[in-house]
Amino acid sequence: MKSNILLTAALIAVASASTVKAQNYHADHNHAMPSQTAKAQTAGPRGGSLKQAGAVQLETVVSQGGIQMFVYDQNGQPVSVDRGRGAASVRVEGNAKRYRYDLLPDGKGGLTAPVNLSQIAGRQIDIDIQLVGIEAAGGQTLKLNEVATVPASELQLAAAAIARQKICPVSGKPLDSMGDPVAVDVDGQRVFVCCGGCVNAVKSDPAKYAAGRPQITVATATAADADAIARQKVCPVMDEPLGGMGTPIKVTIGDKPIYLCCKGCIKKIEAEPAKYLAMVYGDQKASAGVETVGANASSSNIEVTSATQADAALIAQQKNCPVMDEPLGSMGDPIKVMVGDKPIFLCCKGCIKKIKADPAKYLAIVYGGGSAGSVPAGTEQVRAGIFKVSAEDAPFIAVQKKCPVMDEPLDAMGGPYKVHAAGKAIYICCPGCAKKIAAEPQKWLAVLAQQGVNAPTLR
Repeated sequence: MKSNILLTAALIAVASASTVKAQNYHADHNHAMPSQTAKAQTAGPRGGSLKQAGAVQLETVVSQGGIQMFVYDQNGQPVSVDRGRGAASVRVEGNAKRYRYDLLPDGKGGLTAPVNLSQIAGRQIDIDIQLVGIEAAGGQTLKLNEVATVPASELQLAAAAIARQKICPVSGKPLDSMGDPVAVDVDGQRVFVCCGGCVNAVKSDPAKYAAGRPQITVATATAADADAIARQKVCPVMDEPLGGMGTPIKVTIGDKPIYLCCKGCIKKIEAEPAKYLAMVYGDQKASAGVETVGANASSSNIEVTSATQADAALIAQQKNCPVMDEPLGSMGDPIKVMVGDKPIFLCCKGCIKKIKADPAKYLAIVYGGGSAGSVPAGTEQVRAGIFKVSAEDAPFIAVQKKCPVMDEPLDAMGGPYKVHAAGKAIYICCPGCAKKIAAEPQKWLAVLAQQGVNAPTLR
């Protein structure tokens, strides 16, 4: 589950109202009292985080319904908070903005900030808390910083598991193709199937279906497959006519066959069976997630020829086709595609379309992902130190792919944006990530390096 919704409208509305109250409250009390900061986290009696703060212990409980604070003495006995008040300042990971809420007595022994956190279930939040009026604290202001994860409901956990699994391991159909998916217990873990008719298959052979993935078999198509091949027409991986590169390959996912133009496409099907099932059997929305990068280079300066002996050294240096990741020469003589003055070698003619559709992406793959490249520093700032990207950034965005801070796709939260890091450019998914890059640029450059990405130099 990769929700990009940081807060609901209701959450923001409550935040606005609480900010004024909380700020007024602190204006009256913060400078009049000494304070104690909470330390040493353990598990609390109500399932929250328990920390020592002076003469008392504070327990923070985060739920989808809000934030609760409970106070205990040194013996772990509850302390009255009926005269207490407080405020919580909340920041969601990946978002620089903070939201403030009043903590007020709830009549059940705690101080509560009721706020709907269901839309950020599974996300980490950073909370700064201040409490006053706790008699057992001797009139001191109690301060606490807590990092917690908003718990997900059973429904949300199930939805996330279904989104990860995507397809029925028995039939190979999308899990939502037959109504609500059905959960089956397999050795203590849940496996989802598309309908009740698939339940017995899982129960009769749990080891076969425990991974939640359909069985995939590969064979050469036969005369019996001719009608199905005629209906499918093209390979879903390369968009090439079936038969144009020899006898089609038959890959069966569960009970669903998919025909491919060549053996080089098998890897793609095995990696993302749900995507290609949707492409062949309908629901094209599943293929809408195919990665694209804005500002592609023009295909008007692309020329295609066969490689010659003079290209042998370059072919040996490139080694693999950037489209199929197959060794050059494994499918016949490599194809040479000139993008401007730069050659790219391909395993077969079926890959030419991909290069023409997104030449900048494949130039970046072949020529080192920006290891010897540079980009302009940028002049159009969305915030201080955060720049809009340009066409020159496109090849490097294509290679970096994800934000190193959030591990989210660069376009997942309104990005990509560009920030400066020790003379290099790092691309981020949202402005909230910029502070972490600025604080430790070498750390995040190292993270990218571990991923095989060498950030471009700024000029």
